[in-house]
Amino acid sequence: MPYIHYLPDDRAIEIDDDDIILEASRRAGIPHTHICGGSARCSTCRVLIVEGLEFCSPRNSAEDELAKKLRLEPEIRLACQTQVAGGKVILRRLAIDSEDLESFNDEMAGKFIHAPVGQEKKIAILFADIRGFTPFAESLLPYDVIYVLNRYFQKMGYAINRNGGMINNYMGDGFMALFGLENPDKAAEQAVRAGVDMLEELEKLNPYFETLYRHRLRIGIGIHCGLVVVGNLGAEQNQSVTAIGDAVNLASRIESANKQVGTSLLISEETYQEIKDLAIVNQRVSVKIPGKSGEYPLYEVVGMPPIPVEIEEISEVERSSIWQSFVKRLKRSFAAVRNWIRKLFGL
Repeated sequence: MPYIHYLPDDRAIEIDDDDIILEASRRAGIPHTHICGGSARCSTCRVLIVEGLEFCSPRNSAEDELAKKLRLEPEIRLACQTQVAGGKVILRRLAIDSEDLESFNDEMAGKFIHAPVGQEKKIAILFADIRGFTPFAESLLPYDVIYVLNRYFQKMGYAINRNGGMINNYMGDGFMALFGLENPDKAAEQAVRAGVDMLEELEKLNPYFETLYRHRLRIGIGIHCGLVVVGNLGAEQNQSVTAIGDAVNLASRIESANKQVGTSLLISEETYQEIKDLAIVNQRVSVKIPGKSGEYPLYEVVGMPPIPVEIEEISEVERSSIWQSFVKRLKRSFAAVRNWIRKLFGL
């Protein structure tokens, strides 16, 4: 016999095959909100199917219409329209209190649309941090600290963005960047190229800081690829995309490992396996990661080969410039050969 396990109530009830979730809730005395009376005219009865989605009936036309309007993920179902048959379903009621109801009513009124609760994705996470920045900052005026950080973040942002990533979180003088949110296929390569570019940008920037403050910035970069939950975080009107999961924590620990190894750019084994045919690796080290058992192999990356340019990517202006350059070189070669023949035969 199928049954439903409710969260956050932590209650399980047996049901009949093809029972509708909302009706089963009401029979069991579970306080399941349903403002419209169960006619798919609101979303207050919605639930998150944590486990057992395969035992739930497909969306009918009424539920499908509302799901498209609110851009609901497949795991978010209307309890008033969803039947359960043949197995165990674990679900979480999403309307718990008055604030939830207010939020759902605003959605139905078109005031805003909720982003998906979260999606599990395999992405690349990059953490970066300035070494010894606190004592350096203490020697500066506050305005100078802001100036240095903005100049630094601007250059690092260029390196991140041109390699397909996005900085989504600043933490003092450090930040987290994500790669592969749209397409994970080259997330590892993009992240490592960004890390190498960041070090090159810093080398260009440091002479300026030396002239101005007699100080060179040093950074540590850690990169890891793994599964995370990507979703919007923050107050309704001020949300930003972020990633949550163990892979994020590991990337942060890898960045910190640069301190004990004396390196600038370390990547995880998972990242290395995806870019080992490209990355220029100086050394492999084994490091104990706080909060993890055993030692983790990490790789110090010191370079990446340039990205090959496909001829289709070259603009008409660039093609014309390349052709003109080729013609000029050809003319110079003919002139040199002609002069050599004249000298040889005394012409």
